Amino acid sequence: MLLSKLDKPLVSVNWLHENLMASNLIVLDATIPKVTDSDTFVNKDIIPNTLFFDLKQKFSDVSAPFPTTFPTLKQFEREAQKLGIQQNSILVVYDDKGIYSRPRVWWLFKVFGFHNVAVLDGGLPAWKAARFEVSKYYEVVKTEGDFIAKKPENQMYFFEDIQQNVKSNQRLVIDARSKERFKSLIDEPRSGLRRGTIPNSVNMPFENLLDSGIMKSETKLQAIFSKIAKPNDALAFSCGSGITACVLALGAELAGYQNLAVYDGSWTEWGSLTTE
Repeated sequence: MLLSKLDKPLVSVNWLHENLMASNLIVLDATIPKVTDSDTFVNKDIIPNTLFFDLKQKFSDVSAPFPTTFPTLKQFEREAQKLGIQQNSILVVYDDKGIYSRPRVWWLFKVFGFHNVAVLDGGLPAWKAARFEVSKYYEVVKTEGDFIAKKPENQMYFFEDIQQNVKSNQRLVIDARSKERFKSLIDEPRSGLRRGTIPNSVNMPFENLLDSGIMKSETKLQAIFSKIAKPNDALAFSCGSGITACVLALGAELAGYQNLAVYDGSWTEWGSLTTE
């Protein structure tokens, strides 16, 4: 069975269970530990037929001074090919926290011009709650893929872009960190990183888009975003290191917003390179 293109960037665990054996479906586990976690990947449960998507080491620029930095086109293309990803593949990405790191993978593929990728709503917790089968072993790639990455346009913002945006206010910057971090009421989890916010930014904690790890309905997402942005507004999303900013990007796309960007370095970079 071959799957055709995806209609939306979010699929349910029931959909995945029904289509798990499709010949062009590739399931990716993009789990990463949070900065405060001591997670281990030893003998953990995974969804059957899953490949591990190494977001930190294979799909980030590890030579960069900040975590999970945007990779080069060639790096991303080569590593995707090593995972057996084809031009006609359908990708479903999950993590073990519900919705945390996997929207970053969805966003990376979008930035590099590949759109047949969706986030698994609720991730591994929802899969296990539905009592679907789990495995202990990742799949082994048998055939290298023919994936071709396209040159990114303006979906990823960098330090200079945000510097310019602070002056121009062309995009509304929305910060996915907690209210306490956004208002500088508590320390940042990364040692030595100062408290603060990007000038002119507003706060929308990424958890506000979720109900127990499940994305809220499109109607509820539209109501949330409409409080701070009009449908045609240009939006840029930030967080601590560019991970949960992509949760907001996913929510915004589901709510119908189209002119979206993610600030790659987010507060880790901005707070390190600026003093106010």
